[in-house]
Amino acid sequence: MNQSQRGRKVHAPAANGPPRRVFAMVLMVVSSVAISFGGLIIRNMEDADSWQINFYRSIALMIAVTVILLFQYRKLAITHVKGIGRSGVVGGVMLAIAGITFLQSLTHTTVANTLFMLSAIPFITAGLARVFLKERLPPATLIAMLTAAIGISIMLSEGFGVGSIYGNAMALTTACCFACFAVIVRRNRQTDMLPTVLVSGLVIMIVTLFMRIGDLGISLHDLLLCFLWGGLLSGIANWTFIVAARHLAAAEVTLIMLLEFALGPTWVWLFVGEEPSRWALFGGILVIASVAVRALVELRLSK
Repeated sequence: MNQSQRGRKVHAPAANGPPRRVFAMVLMVVSSVAISFGGLIIRNMEDADSWQINFYRSIALMIAVTVILLFQYRKLAITHVKGIGRSGVVGGVMLAIAGITFLQSLTHTTVANTLFMLSAIPFITAGLARVFLKERLPPATLIAMLTAAIGISIMLSEGFGVGSIYGNAMALTTACCFACFAVIVRRNRQTDMLPTVLVSGLVIMIVTLFMRIGDLGISLHDLLLCFLWGGLLSGIANWTFIVAARHLAAAEVTLIMLLEFALGPTWVWLFVGEEPSRWALFGGILVIASVAVRALVELRLSK
């Protein structure tokens, strides 16, 4: 295959044997835990608003992804960026919208309320995957999702009583856009879709420049937090998510992501005193239990 052919379509191996699937599930857990610290970082900002945070976070994330691509592909990095095609561009735009609305939600309501809303992602993804990818839900995944749904319902019963309508609407928009991104990654599992994060970062930067032109100055403290979040935590989370999503069903991927939604409120409760209700904690335990049981079933079947 010559260089021009590579530019049109870049494939990556996607073996789906049990060992590879177990490794993918471990990567998804790493991704969910890493990204769960986002709310805590937001609550420790001094003066930066959501647009400024997104701008510098995107710069850091793009740097991190560029380093990963250069390390993986070296001279062929640009070829792999081009290889994402139109689907990758659409996925990047969906991820950008999710990133913007996620920050809008976090700054207009509680971390718990935002993440409880985002817990709908697995069910939105499952519906989209069934329509566009014709994926069936394995019994173990379906049972785990039903258990998680009970936990989510418990959390939502009190979560909606806290925060603004705008914050909730932004969280729901985030859930829909990220579900679309997850399905796009799954549909293009033979292609390395990590470069879509570059598209996302570029879109966020352009939108932020339009919204906050001439008003991007923030403190060194906030800048360092943005780079910690974007360059390290989000960099790790996005890379592990995209690698894992190529080897797992879309519903399984986002089911494991529920760890983020349970852990995120826990961090802000422990470290900044933003305390969720008892029912929210109970619901979170059910969600974590459903993820753990599903992972254990997968490990057992892989032996």
